[in-house]
Amino acid sequence: MLKIENINAFYGDLQALWGISFEVNEGELVALVGPNGAGKTTTLRVISGLLKPRAGNVRLDNRDLGKEDAHKIVELGISQVLEGGKVFTAMSVLENLELGAFVGRARKVRDETIKWVYHIFPRLEERKTQRAGTLSGGERQMLAIGRALMAKPKVLLLDEPSFGLAPILVEQMFEMITEINKQGVTVLLVEQNVRAALELTNRAYVIENGRIVGQGTGDDLLSFESIRSAYLGDCNA
Repeated sequence: MLKIENINAFYGDLQALWGISFEVNEGELVALVGPNGAGKTTTLRVISGLLKPRAGNVRLDNRDLGKEDAHKIVELGISQVLEGGKVFTAMSVLENLELGAFVGRARKVRDETIKWVYHIFPRLEERKTQRAGTLSGGERQMLAIGRALMAKPKVLLLDEPSFGLAPILVEQMFEMITEINKQGVTVLLVEQNVRAALELTNRAYVIENGRIVGQGTGDDLLSFESIRSAYLGDCNA
């Protein structure tokens, strides 16, 4: 469904990605893991059209997205949730969700989709009239994801959904992401909580210094001593 081919990306004269290639099949939950500054968020920005690559291709259902603007990429079926649960704080929960259904095909089924989002995130229904700025960090993250789902994406890009959350909320967040995937949404997850990400996903790619350096199933990668040493701190376990 989503194919990234030999992407080189720059910020000014600074190269951030070097020949990045990977793919996400329909219905999968795939993780992109690695240390801070490895290029995870940059990769998502390229996919969603916020950063244009100098070389390479991004394809959705074999359609080249390279020349498409970011809003058009949303219409074609890719929604990104930014790190930190970015929401419109002066608007209510419901208004935030309604705003997510701005593309034509999503507007037609907005009310139905809101019910679906409330089913996944019951807390949002409880808070629907509340200003988003008064929500807790976990609730804001739920709202950010719910708003992205309102666009009826084929592929959902999640950037560090566990960032800043208490451990018990992290576990709940990952359960919700699993449920979203089971409901038919293909997910590409960027996450620093490597163990949780690898236990959650079908497959994963490891990125370091702007390059893909490993790939495999979550279980496979968890068994690699180099992965355990670098990211889990328990190579002797």
